[in-house]
Amino acid sequence: MDWLKGLLLIALIFVPLERMLGRHPEQRVFRRGWVNDMIYLLLNGQIVVLSLGSLIIGMIMTAGWLVPVSVRAATAGQPYWLQIVEVIVLADLGVYFAHRAFHALPWLWRFHAVHHSSEELDWLAATRVHPLDQIATRGISLLPVFTLGFSDLAIGAYMMLYGWQSVLIHSNTRINFGPLRWLLASPEFHHWHHSRDREARDKNFASQLPLLDVLFGTAYMPRGRTPSQYGLDQPIPATYAAQLLYPFRTGPKARPPRSMRHENHNKQNIVMKDSSWIPHV
Repeated sequence: MDWLKGLLLIALIFVPLERMLGRHPEQRVFRRGWVNDMIYLLLNGQIVVLSLGSLIIGMIMTAGWLVPVSVRAATAGQPYWLQIVEVIVLADLGVYFAHRAFHALPWLWRFHAVHHSSEELDWLAATRVHPLDQIATRGISLLPVFTLGFSDLAIGAYMMLYGWQSVLIHSNTRINFGPLRWLLASPEFHHWHHSRDREARDKNFASQLPLLDVLFGTAYMPRGRTPSQYGLDQPIPATYAAQLLYPFRTGPKARPPRSMRHENHNKQNIVMKDSSWIPHV
């Protein structure tokens, strides 16, 4: 029942926080889609944990063959605070590029569109992620962490920080971290990623470190403004089961809300651009 205690703790923290510091104060606690997101919370956890567990075992075995013992020992021998910083940077680099790929490649977008289907954001919206999207992104982000041999304490600290920050950045709050706004991801930062505003599309891919978006030219966080709408241009099915099957369906798919797609004035031609970040082979 530990998961239930964790859920109650998160709700006891974020529900009052969203009432006091609401970015959209008119939004209800039991907003549209909350039942569906609760199903994600209850069911996805087991699927993702079991799958990631298998991937992590594979990473550790592979590291034993490919990475010299001396490298792993040197990594684990660093001060814990330094290991935690390094794990956050390495893992968020993995998240950044995996996340960007899920937006750029249409067959991956089909899975990621599920997460972007939320039209109202709050702490619970963080749970609406297709399990294959979550497994792939987390697997990619954790690959260098486990193969290089970081200590269990550093990895555990990172996972705890990542979990809490994932809930925070989706929450319906006005938290922005002030002068640290480009150092630590906040609701202000991540809400723009979910925005339907054209100028915000395909921005803010990092989960913890906005500096990565600054570095790679994908940052967008204008002062004094807040997104007007969230969600997709073309809505997808609203139920858990239908959303799990959605990426595998034939027929029209929800179009990525991407800045690299634009329509001309008569809305007939769609032009792809700004894909130079993808390595050419």
